[in-house]
Amino acid sequence: MKTEITFEDFAKLDIRVGTIIEVNDFPNARKPAYQLTIDFGTLGIKKSSAQITDLYTKNQLLHKQITAIVNFPKKQIANFFSECLVLGIKNNNQEIVLLHPSNPSIKNGEQVS
Repeated sequence: MKTEITFEDFAKLDIRVGTIIEVNDFPNARKPAYQLTIDFGTLGIKKSSAQITDLYTKNQLLHKQITAIVNFPKKQIANFFSECLVLGIKNNNQEIVLLHPSNPSIKNGEQVS
């Protein structure tokens, strides 16, 4: 377990639901990854790099709702700027499984609380 945090620490994270609207290969990444364009509703469009090529094809990702932390500063990865961190869990094979809403009525931009 990591170091215990306070509720105030958790409250600093802005975790939102978004829908992937574009998926591109990312040949300049050190590890296999996709470049994602994600619609966060009223929050706008953000881009992210995600190392999720083991379990997901580009077609499987397109129009998929995901969760992401949207209030990190931009991070340059090769020639690309990632604007949010898509959330996932490593399975037994160390592959990333995306976290996403199970109810399709959740709107883009809704905040995880």
